Amino acid sequence: MRSRNYFEGWYYKQVTEDCKKAVSFIPGISLSENDAHSFILYIYVNKVENDKKIIRTGFIRYPLEAFKYDNEHFSIQIKENVFSESGISVKLSDDGLNIEGELKFGPLTPLKRSIMAPNIMGFFAYIPKMECYHGIVSMNHKTFGNISINGELLELGGGAGYIEKDWGNSFPRKYVWIQCNNFKNKHTSIACSTADIPFLGRYFPGFFANLMMGSEEYRFATYNNSKLKIIRTTEKDIVLFFENSKAALHVDAKFDEAGELAAPEQGSMKKMIKEGLSGNVKFRLYDKRKGISYEDIGQMAGIEITGQL
Repeated sequence: MRSRNYFEGWYYKQVTEDCKKAVSFIPGISLSENDAHSFILYIYVNKVENDKKIIRTGFIRYPLEAFKYDNEHFSIQIKENVFSESGISVKLSDDGLNIEGELKFGPLTPLKRSIMAPNIMGFFAYIPKMECYHGIVSMNHKTFGNISINGELLELGGGAGYIEKDWGNSFPRKYVWIQCNNFKNKHTSIACSTADIPFLGRYFPGFFANLMMGSEEYRFATYNNSKLKIIRTTEKDIVLFFENSKAALHVDAKFDEAGELAAPEQGSMKKMIKEGLSGNVKFRLYDKRKGISYEDIGQMAGIEITGQL
């Protein structure tokens, strides 16, 4: 772990079984010069009547000393808040909002890995001093338990969870990120992103898309001879087309209302981005090997759009 201009954060997203409410927590550390601290970000979305939504986001700051990390058993603790592979326990208070509860997780769904692809970044994971590294801990898992937000209960028994991780010094200057695991087929999940990646004084377009349907996994990425066509990106609509020798994937994401979240820039949590948790994602996959097409529509998608690609 670096000692200056460095951040590390873990993203935990939970959606209720009826796809009406979602809450995400991002525990992490910021080792910016003269301002080292730990933090927990949160975003809460509640779909109410007439398609209206309540959105609350926040940044809760803690001393760096409050952060404890157990690498052997993967456990993060910030004050009385605990985040692990098996569940989370939170007790947060921020500007009149009180969030408290415990969740347990069912079996996680990690990515398939190899020596050349130890995580979603492929062999880029081995390149030192990249601006931002990205990892996916679980594409899809069940949640059990409840979270109380100002006394209102989020019943997350039978809900869906997702976990990822970012570390480095800054988020990309331009990027799109889409994640959804609330499809009609409960065993389906998708995560995809494209970004301007700085490397050796220049920028190149890096991308990945990982689609899991039960035991089947389809990977499209810069590092496995896949191609990406950006059909459309606006503030409300993203259409991407991925293709390689094995399959073709069309992704159409509708961006809904969003809340502001702090994001890293040179290790400091001073950049502001917008993230929504209530978008919709439609995908169409054509498996060239089997000659079979699949499609599905998902709700409560996590979507971020920063800059114009």
